[in-house]
Amino acid sequence: MSIDATVGTAAVRTNELGIREIVRRLNNGLGPTLVAGLTGSKDRRISHKWAKDEGPEPNAAAVRRLMSAIRLWTELSDAHGEHVARLWFIGSNPWLDEDSPVEAIMEGRFKDVRVAANAMLTGGFSG
Repeated sequence: MSIDATVGTAAVRTNELGIREIVRRLNNGLGPTLVAGLTGSKDRRISHKWAKDEGPEPNAAAVRRLMSAIRLWTELSDAHGEHVARLWFIGSNPWLDEDSPVEAIMEGRFKDVRVAANAMLTGGFSG
């Protein structure tokens, strides 16, 4: 499957999910502390609250970060497995000036993270 097909398929699949299901899936794959961190929240338990049906709604900035993260999570875990995808999210990344993708998402560097994910998916730089 081409990178465009992989990205397109993940985008369609994640756009059909509600925000609470997105948070649940990210909590399951990355862990709630990382999910809270990538949204920029200082409350380490906020992702547990967002995942509950009667819990608070994440703000618009957090939703954008969560949407970015779930697309990347879906693409990478489908292509390489969940263990590798989790390591990718937390590891230092040469396409992100050695920051982790979690840090870059938190900082709103969405285009940079997309380039880094494409490099992982294709095995090289694809910017």
